[in-house]
Amino acid sequence: MASSAAIDGVAAAALRSVMQRVQLAAQKSGRVAHEIRVVAVSKTKPVSVLRQVYDAGHRCFGENYVQELVEKAPQLPEDIEWHFIGNLQSNKVKPLLTGVPNLAMVESVDDEKIANRLDTVVASIGRKPLKVLLQVNTSGEESKSGVEPSGCVELAKHVSLGCPNLEFCGLMTIGMLDYTSTPENFTTLANCRTEVCKALGIPEEQCELSMGMSADFELAIELGSTNVRIGSTIFGAREYPKKLSN
Repeated sequence: MASSAAIDGVAAAALRSVMQRVQLAAQKSGRVAHEIRVVAVSKTKPVSVLRQVYDAGHRCFGENYVQELVEKAPQLPEDIEWHFIGNLQSNKVKPLLTGVPNLAMVESVDDEKIANRLDTVVASIGRKPLKVLLQVNTSGEESKSGVEPSGCVELAKHVSLGCPNLEFCGLMTIGMLDYTSTPENFTTLANCRTEVCKALGIPEEQCELSMGMSADFELAIELGSTNVRIGSTIFGAREYPKKLSN
């Protein structure tokens, strides 16, 4: 499927199926589908396949690698809302922000250093404030990026009060790769949101939860996700022809 995704509208049909599943999961949990954003995660996929999904009406896409996003974005329409969802290094912040003027959100802010760098570069290039999510390590795995749940409130305060060129929008997590602890991971993120919103004095409805991917997005929606990141279910299996750097 991956190699022929651009043939016969496979990716577009897969997108429609995902959107139907999102709607059903939302209904099951007493929510409405338009409250849930679907980020089509297109890493390693060619522009032709992204264009097919765009032509099917989708506008929100996510990428994990700065180099890949900077190469793709100019080849696609400017009304795409790009989400950067990968690990972001400080030296890649300026290339990302200058290379992708329609970058809508960075979902992977995990410490004060990267928040400060984003804040500085946004100010220096004169773009509108950048929406960010804080990435939380809810699984406790050392291989995962993210602030520890116990550090959520302090990082949220730093971004909200100390980074005027960033707009704090919520929290993001990546669950366990084998999904054994997925419900616990999602519940942990929801608990973090409660603590953060209390500390900042904002309603929980104003704080997004980005959780859920291809294998678990329906469960994530039932547990309160407002932003699901769907890759292989739309685009087929990943293809890694060459080493990609962040």
